[in-house]
Amino acid sequence: MSEIQIPTPRDAFELLLAGNQRFVTGTSEHPNQDAARRAETAPSQQPFAVLFGCSDSRLAAEIIFDRGLGDLFVVRTAGHVMGPEVLGSIEFGVEVLGCPLVVILGHDSCGAVGAACAALEDGMTPAGYVRDVVERVTPSVLAARAAGRIEPDEVLAEHVRHTADLLLDRSRVLADKVAAGRTAVVGLRYRLADGTAELVASRGLEAAGMSAS
Repeated sequence: MSEIQIPTPRDAFELLLAGNQRFVTGTSEHPNQDAARRAETAPSQQPFAVLFGCSDSRLAAEIIFDRGLGDLFVVRTAGHVMGPEVLGSIEFGVEVLGCPLVVILGHDSCGAVGAACAALEDGMTPAGYVRDVVERVTPSVLAARAAGRIEPDEVLAEHVRHTADLLLDRSRVLADKVAAGRTAVVGLRYRLADGTAELVASRGLEAAGMSAS
């Protein structure tokens, strides 16, 4: 990677936010997207962040963070719900590829969060495996309501925070990396209309002067 070699968690986070700011202001540089970068990364990869986000078609990570080939190790599921495959993929990014940052990316108007809220309201759940997605989001909605958070943005933020805590609870590999200061986990809430990514959860960046609940 031409910009940095082995970034700290804070370096990686600031690099990501800088790319998002370029995207928001319409000044994207589209780095690392040429033939030279393709040849450079063909033998191996050294991404600076794992991006675990929702599968929504409007959440293309390399576009909204203005990055290119070999920059982000991307894992996506509807509602950013996780199972063994997701945990294994994230651990691969952290343990094998050495990523110093794990980003959980949620967004407003999320269909999975909306479906979970609707299921609690009317008792109707979707059929097939979509129901499994909704059921995995439901604990976040319940936690938000228990804390008096009922606005859509508040529920989404709670789901992002819940995902961060669940990830650290389930992955000993990641929890140990965060405890040692070698990796950080952050949760971002993305706004579809203006393209901004807002920090709503931080696990491991506090020492760097950045924090979120």
